[in-house]
Amino acid sequence: MTAEPARAPLDAVVIVFSVGLVLLLACGALAWWLLPLDSALGLNLSIEGTEDLIRSWGAWGVAGSIGLMVAHSFLPFPSEIIALANGMLYGPFWGSVITWVGAMLGAIVAFALARLLGRPFVHRVLSERHRAQLSEWSQASGGRALLIGRLIPLIAFNLLNYGAALTDISWWTFIWATGLGILPLTIMLNVFGDNMLALTAWNWFWLLLGALAILVWMQRRARAARRERINR
Repeated sequence: MTAEPARAPLDAVVIVFSVGLVLLLACGALAWWLLPLDSALGLNLSIEGTEDLIRSWGAWGVAGSIGLMVAHSFLPFPSEIIALANGMLYGPFWGSVITWVGAMLGAIVAFALARLLGRPFVHRVLSERHRAQLSEWSQASGGRALLIGRLIPLIAFNLLNYGAALTDISWWTFIWATGLGILPLTIMLNVFGDNMLALTAWNWFWLLLGALAILVWMQRRARAARRERINR
């Protein structure tokens, strides 16, 4: 009598994973089709080069940009460059939406793969240093820990995707904490991208100083929260 309700969460996971995997494969195929062979072998990972690449895709640019963000969950290139390029090309609002959607799709697919395939898959994907960080972070699993981790840019985005999957965190908690946690940096990068060419050297100085101050504050808050958990 209770078997059917128990199957509902598992069915939802399978559906989300299947849809995410199809989207990942579709974005990969689209990027392979749109990219010239020389570009595929040697991407120009500058902000201007990424903007030119997305612009060259024309009407497929939005899908291509989302595909790049999804690919970032599995390939070692900086997603910040894509976010800045989106801001330059699509403006702060739509650039933020496109970047956020791509980051969320990539996070969901990575989370699903790690949860289904387990630690052997994660150990193949992550370096030894990241595995050590993963072990420490897993001791404080939960929505609050994940949200704080997302808000601190120094914690690798992909590390949290894989790390969260190895804890008891629920799908819903992972989605809301990730979606909310990546939003501030996503908006900030796209606003920067939109105004990059208009900013003076002094503008950049104060913006970077402010960002550094926020980063230091968040790190101290995270350390204080970790000490509080240890002392309990």
